[in-house]
Amino acid sequence: MAIEMIPIGRVEGGRDVPEDDDWGESRARIVLDPERFDDEALMGLDTFSHAEIVYVFDRVTDDQIVAGARHPRGNKAWPRIGIFAQRGKNRPNRIGVTVCEIVAVNGRTLEVKGLDAIDGTPVLDIKPVMSGFAPRGEVREPDWAREIMAAYW
Repeated sequence: MAIEMIPIGRVEGGRDVPEDDDWGESRARIVLDPERFDDEALMGLDTFSHAEIVYVFDRVTDDQIVAGARHPRGNKAWPRIGIFAQRGKNRPNRIGVTVCEIVAVNGRTLEVKGLDAIDGTPVLDIKPVMSGFAPRGEVREPDWAREIMAAYW
């Protein structure tokens, strides 16, 4: 069964090229499709501090997709691991997910800080971050994952 994903909106502003680091201060807007949503779609989202944004890495071409293993960012100092053990953009379904700080909500526009998607990126979904959905128990990760994230935000 094929499921068609239709973007709910697009990223406007922020960066216009995909870079690996320094996303923490990046500010952008997510503008909902006016043909599908009215001003009530984001109502109440401003009462949350953060939102989880689900989007598409639409500029990743078919030949860039990784289905097996690789060194994260091509760094041979880090272990060769499967695509599902990393968060790179070259994923089979090109889906990205980021938790962002909510700056403002105005009608069909959500302004966020810390979104690692670029101008024009299709957005599939927006979900409020609720503490009840946070990981339960200790979060475990390898050293290379901490290293890769040291300059990310």
